[in-house]
Amino acid sequence: MNTNNTGFNTKLIHGGGYKDKLGSVNVPIFQSSTFEFESAEEGARCFLGESGGYIYTRLGNPTINVLENMVAGLEGGFGGIGTSSGMGAINTVYMALLSKGDHIISSDAVYGPSRVIMEEHYSRFGVESTYVKTAVIDNIKNAVKPNTKVLYIETPANPTIEITDLKACAEIAKEHGLVQVVDNTFSSPYLQRPLELGADVVLHSMTKFINGHADIVGGMVVAKTEGMYKKLRSMMISLGCNLDPHQSYLVIRGLKTLAIRIERAQQNAQKIAEYLEKHPKVDWVRYPGLRSHPQYGLAKKQMDGPGALISFGLKGGFEAGKTLMNNVKVSILAVSLGGVESLIEHPASMTHSKVTPADKQKAGITDGLVRYSVGIEDAEDLIKDLEQALEKVK
Repeated sequence: MNTNNTGFNTKLIHGGGYKDKLGSVNVPIFQSSTFEFESAEEGARCFLGESGGYIYTRLGNPTINVLENMVAGLEGGFGGIGTSSGMGAINTVYMALLSKGDHIISSDAVYGPSRVIMEEHYSRFGVESTYVKTAVIDNIKNAVKPNTKVLYIETPANPTIEITDLKACAEIAKEHGLVQVVDNTFSSPYLQRPLELGADVVLHSMTKFINGHADIVGGMVVAKTEGMYKKLRSMMISLGCNLDPHQSYLVIRGLKTLAIRIERAQQNAQKIAEYLEKHPKVDWVRYPGLRSHPQYGLAKKQMDGPGALISFGLKGGFEAGKTLMNNVKVSILAVSLGGVESLIEHPASMTHSKVTPADKQKAGITDGLVRYSVGIEDAEDLIKDLEQALEKVK
């Protein structure tokens, strides 16, 4: 079925472009490392790229390709590239787009490992990086250097939920010949489609909302153009960080309920954010659905919904954060996000613990900051859980 002109939910159910010859409603799991050629001539054509046949799963696999096509279709890109993890997607982008002497500008409040690997490892090979508060567009303009090649944006940012204007970023990238990359993990294509706003590359940790069930680890890169797609795919193949067919099958299954999962979760998140904003032990709340959010207007314009991630600060600081973590009973104390279950974590001591104190402070990652990924449980139960845990915070 051609889903180009259908609605989002129809794309979720019928996208991917695969029709099984035996009539299977679900995409089969092609759990094979290698594929048989019909003849030596056919094998030669496959290696020359003249045939659509499969060779080896690191190079391509039918189950993986269906998922790649589905996500690319949802994002409005030319093609998708499935990777073994979100970090596999990030490294595929870094390795393909950056060389010795190049410079990258990135959001300062960004997924911790994506910053740590740049500053600790890519720097060893001569790649320079600058991390700024990209919600302030002038910060980006002031950071551009002659050797800048990539503008890397995460919006909403992790874990501060700051929002960056993607159209304004696209204008800067175009003016200076930069590749604009957007980590769209927090929103998913259901709430935000950066390629439509001018970005060149979008990436996801599919472990989060796209899969939504906390049972796989995977990543996806989507390129806007054929040329960029070929460049990124070639790098993924060389790195050997391809997605697994069985993992792909599970993500396809999870992806079909993306819209209804996010709708339910963000309804819960709105109620919880409003509750937290009134709590005497909570210093501040960042949620795009609250008018108090600094970029509330931009969120309404750029996103199709506020999402399911809440960031809030406790007045008691670091110890208050730990106390809250140790006393929740319904929400699960765990890293990651975007699943059907509510997950709560303390970035200062967990996901961003390797970011220097000075950089954490600059990025707004305070000691009392709590990141809360709201699931699809009953909102009343989640609020009661937070209430009893907050009672123990001094």
